[in-house]
This record gives sequence, structure tokens and C-alpha cells, in this order.
Amino acid sequence: MKLSEIVKRINVKRIVGNADVDIADVDIDSRRVASGHLFVAIKGTQTDGHQYIAKAVEQGAAAVLCEQIPDGVATDTATFVVVDSTEEAVGPVATAFQGYPSEQLKLVGVTGTNGKTTIATLLYNMFRRLGYKCGLLSTVCNYIEGEPVAASHTTPDPVELNRLLRRMVDAGCQYAFMECSSHAIAQKRIGGLKFAGGIFTNLTRDHLDYHKTVENYRNAKKQFFDMLPKGSFAITNADDKNGLFMVQNTKATVKTYSVRSMADYRARLVECHFEGMYLEMDGREVGVQFIGKFNVSNLLAVYGTALMLGQEPEQVLLVLSTLKSVAGRLEPIRSPEGYTAIVDYAHTPDALENVLRAIHEVLQGKGQVITVCGAGGNRDKGKRPLMAQEAVKQSDRVIITSDNPRFEEPQDIINDMLAGLTPQQMKKVLTIVDRREAIRAACMMAQKGDVILIAGKGHEDYQEVKGVKHHFDDREEVRKVMGD
Repeated sequence: MKLSEIVKRINVKRIVGNADVDIADVDIDSRRVASGHLFVAIKGTQTDGHQYIAKAVEQGAAAVLCEQIPDGVATDTATFVVVDSTEEAVGPVATAFQGYPSEQLKLVGVTGTNGKTTIATLLYNMFRRLGYKCGLLSTVCNYIEGEPVAASHTTPDPVELNRLLRRMVDAGCQYAFMECSSHAIAQKRIGGLKFAGGIFTNLTRDHLDYHKTVENYRNAKKQFFDMLPKGSFAITNADDKNGLFMVQNTKATVKTYSVRSMADYRARLVECHFEGMYLEMDGREVGVQFIGKFNVSNLLAVYGTALMLGQEPEQVLLVLSTLKSVAGRLEPIRSPEGYTAIVDYAHTPDALENVLRAIHEVLQGKGQVITVCGAGGNRDKGKRPLMAQEAVKQSDRVIITSDNPRFEEPQDIINDMLAGLTPQQMKKVLTIVDRREAIRAACMMAQKGDVILIAGKGHEDYQEVKGVKHHFDDREEVRKVMGD
């Protein structure tokens, strides 16, 4: 493709060289640059891609997109396109190179603190069961019409993201469902994409290590709805205090969902068991294989989105009744001794509160709750004592342990969590640094009818220590203790 075609939708300050040079691929990583590639130099949070322009040109880059041409770099062997912000430009450039794939299918984005993976995955599974070819971009895994593609970030970088969307289009996908993290929105990773619709789940404290304030975090989420085009839809959670704020400036058609008040889509929890719930949804009755009031909200978002995409209510509810929970989200494992272990990804205070409340809704005081949890290293430290408080508030016993310590000392993270507890609360708490031993200890404590919540890692099959990912799966560890 000609360079001039690739950059026609961005604001170019100047071009030095031949604008009609042929481009074979687009890269933001200079190590991947080969002959004929366009290298986009981005000023990231860790490194500045402008430092690698000379290397990219040496490796055969046909063109460079940059904010300034570094001194000493020869301009006679490559074309230089200068813009105000390469972070702003890379999305539109990547999507142009791939032939605007998001305009050739219906792309729906899901944003919010909790529920993104569940909603996006359930929509993907639902529309496949309805007979459509679909793609999924999620924290757990990306899928192209049933083919798994490993996920390393909630939202890939713009170049990889558009490659995946191109593959979806080429595979005949008519729909794609995508988690949109606050990092991805703030870093313009979804720039240049055309969304058919967007969903807001909720907003609680998270990622303040990056965003610094709750307001910045909230505003990053809102940007997604601000950029939705006319003719698209925005479905927002009316039960969240930020629900209507998110859509106040959107051009999209706004719909609301709620389990507590008047809304376009409503539901009421009738009965709840560990095997599932019985709901009344928009005046119709349906049994689902999920538990917890927060999952009622998630299912409402799925239901409303399906209707906005033209599906019939009865058919949607029929499929909804067959869907199962996402891996590592309130995933129950029964022991031969009669206790239940539940593995969940909850890694924020709000998510932990929701999961524990869901467990109590089922238990109704007939068993004890033992919670195993930790907090991730090199992330928002302010949520650590809050998570410990939530665990203690709704549990009979709590074991505080390691999550993914990353480059921090596990005991330092545990100490940060314990700092939020009173001496009285500490009587409920054990600390076991080794997560494997913590899970074993919880299983040894549990009696018939009890529930163990193992929170924080969910679907993850690794533990990250000092920059190295070691194989570790909470579900495997539980089953080993149970003798499976």
C-alpha cells in the first residue's frame, strides 16, 4: 500500500521524501522492522521510540512516522512523516494499512472496572450460538471464529489490534466484541476504529498507579463514549453513579440497564443457588447458570446489547439460559468432603465485595466463608488495605497471601494490606506468603457446607515474581488438595 494512502486520515505537518513509497507493514517495535516497513516512533511510558529511528532506518524502514526527525539521521534512504502526536496517529495509520477492518464488521466495546471480560465473552458465545461468525478481544484470550489467539494485554497495541481485526474480517466474522481498558483508551490504542456500540459496566477504584486520580481514570473511560459515532449505541449501567456521566456527551443512541430502578432493560433476582439463578428479565422468566447480583447486571448488559444489534428477546433469553460463566469468574469446585472452593479474578475492593456478597446470597448463613486473597505488586498501593477490609468484613476467616508480587517483596505487599485492619479484625486473619500453602491451609480449615473464596488471579495460569512468570493455577492447586 502507498504511504500517501496510509496517512490520508491523519493531520500531517510535513513529509520529507517520497509520499508514494510502497509500505509492506507497520511496526511500533523497531526490533520487528524489516525492508519496506513503516516505523512509528511513539513516546511511551517506558521508552521513546524516537531513540530507535536510526536503527529502524538501518534495518530497511521505507518510512518513519515521528514527531521530530532526530539530528544525524539520514533522510535520503527513508521517507519521514512528521505529525504532532504519533500516539494519536498510530491507530488511524494501523487501521488504514489493514483496510479499515472495523468498518467491515460490527465492533462492540466494553469498558468499566469490573465485568468487561464476562460481558464481552458472553456476547461472543451468544452470537456464535445464534449462528454468526464472531471475534473476541479479551483479557483471558482472543478468538477468531473459534481459533484461540493468546492475549498479553486487555487491549493489544493498535498495530496488533488491527491485524487481529483484519484476520477476523478475512475469516468472515460479522461481529467482534472487545474489552476496552482505561489504559488502552488513554493511550489511543483504539484510535481510528469504528464501533457499532459501547457498554459501560461500573467504575470503582483501580489503576491509580497509572491514572493517579479517580477523576482521570473516570475521564479515560468517558473518552470512549465521547468518540462513539452517530448511528452507534451506548448501553450504560444506571445503577452506577457514573453511568449517566459516561454518556452525557455521546453522539450514540443511549440505553440504560438496572436491577434497582427504572431503565430500558431491567431484571429482578428471584432465586439463587451455586448452580445458578432464576431471574425475571424485562417481564420474562429465565434460568441462568450464574450467581450474584453483579452478574444480573452483566447479563442485562448482554441482553440489551443483543437487542440493540437486532436480535429477538425470546431468542436472546433462550441462548442466555445455556451460557456458562467465563473461566476463573466465580468458578466453583466441589470437594468430596462437602465444601466448595470458588476461584475468582476479583482484584479490586469492589469486585471482592461483590463476589463475597454473591456467596452469602447463596449460603444464607448455613456455612462459613474462608477467603484467600492478596494484591498485585507494582500496582495501586492504595487499594491494598481496602481489599483486606472487604475480605475481613464478609468472611469468617481470611488468609492473606501473595498474588503476583512482580518486582515487590511479597511480605511488603501483605504488610500494606494488614495496615488497613484493626487489632480486632486481625483475630480473623492468617498470613501465609506462599500462595500454594495458603490455598492448602484454607482447604484444611474448611468443613462440610463451607465456602472458600480464592480471589485475585482467576483464569491466570502463572505467578509473576521478579519479572519471571512461573506456572501457577489456583484451580489446579485446589484440585490437588482435593485429591482430584
